[in-house]
Amino acid sequence: MPQTTFDKTKLLKYYEHDGALRAYANRAMVLSFVFGAIAFTCLGFAIWVRMQPPTVIRVGADGEATVAGERSRESRTGFVVHASSTSGAAPTDIEGRAVVRKFLETYQTYTPTTVDKQFADALNLTTWNFRQRMMGELRDQDIVGKIKEEVVSSTFKVRSIEPVRDQPWAYVAIGVKELHRVRAKQEAIDKIVGRYTIRLLEQPRSDKVPNGLLVAESREQQVIGEKVSGLAQESSLLNLMR
Repeated sequence: MPQTTFDKTKLLKYYEHDGALRAYANRAMVLSFVFGAIAFTCLGFAIWVRMQPPTVIRVGADGEATVAGERSRESRTGFVVHASSTSGAAPTDIEGRAVVRKFLETYQTYTPTTVDKQFADALNLTTWNFRQRMMGELRDQDIVGKIKEEVVSSTFKVRSIEPVRDQPWAYVAIGVKELHRVRAKQEAIDKIVGRYTIRLLEQPRSDKVPNGLLVAESREQQVIGEKVSGLAQESSLLNLMR
């Protein structure tokens, strides 16, 4: 029978085996302490959450909300929580003027490539009835088709917005509009000063109507108009914006 010989130089000493075992034992002990601390922390947090009383909110007749069992929300946060938030607040005059300005500048400013988007954005600012009427006028008069066919570009500048006396949410705006057309490689500019009477309609605020106002009626009246053509022509809007 052949005899197997062992190389004694490849065998580890007994104290090396013992040192490796002690190292593994130390690592296991450290990990057990760490995981034990995490487990106790989670258990303590769960017990603390279970011991907290439920939050009960009381709403008074004046719309003020308070937490039951506490003196006041104001003492903890520095302000009082009201049940009627900004979603139920009435629109302000500044918001009304902003809606008028946005509607006019969106509807009156366009190019042949942006007219579809500009008119769509302006229609989204109106009520359903007024929107249907505007869409009918655009379709019957083929306004978009004429703008694209005649290559018309319009720029608009609001000069003033004033409320109408004794009429809620009614405003009169004065604006300057310039219509640019190119015919036979020559630009023609129509300068128009218009008077715009706009009536807004108040409705509850929402994510689609954050200011709570929609355009319900709009009338345009030309005050001053002139045509400029030829080599010596200048845009008056550039002077207004300086």
